[in-house]
Amino acid sequence: MKYPKAWIDYLIFFHTDRDYFECHEVLEEHWKNTGMKGDCWPGLIQIAVALYHQRRGNMNGSKRMITSAIQKLEKERKTLLDLGIEVDPFFEQLEKRKREIHENSKYEPFTLPLAAAIRDICKREALKTGKEWDTKKDPDDQIIHKHRVRDRSSVIEERQKQKSQKNRIL
Repeated sequence: MKYPKAWIDYLIFFHTDRDYFECHEVLEEHWKNTGMKGDCWPGLIQIAVALYHQRRGNMNGSKRMITSAIQKLEKERKTLLDLGIEVDPFFEQLEKRKREIHENSKYEPFTLPLAAAIRDICKREALKTGKEWDTKKDPDDQIIHKHRVRDRSSVIEERQKQKSQKNRIL
């Protein structure tokens, strides 16, 4: 089975650095560029966002994201299976994490239950970059608070450009 590169990248960010912000970024770009219909990519993005929020102590944001992700992904069982996710354990883990979030439990690393074939692909790719697969180490603050420390100049520039164009039309 050939998996999209963005999906492999998502899994590597998810299971090595636990960089949920990058999981969101890489999969959102793929989703927007491919125009794929359905709720699979948005649901997987929301899992990463839920974990990002939980780790930072934003339990309200985490609750909203995990609840929405589960609702979206319930409709995408076949696609999840095609992506190499062990579907029943996956939903069991999501429901368990949802309960933990509702109980304001401390963040713990989350491991997606993957079929052996895709897990092996990801492990090989992670090794190429010197990353440890399924690490339980805490990431540094730069990863935990990435939305605060990233360079947003290109985003701000693009917004200004679109605002200027809109003002010219008016």
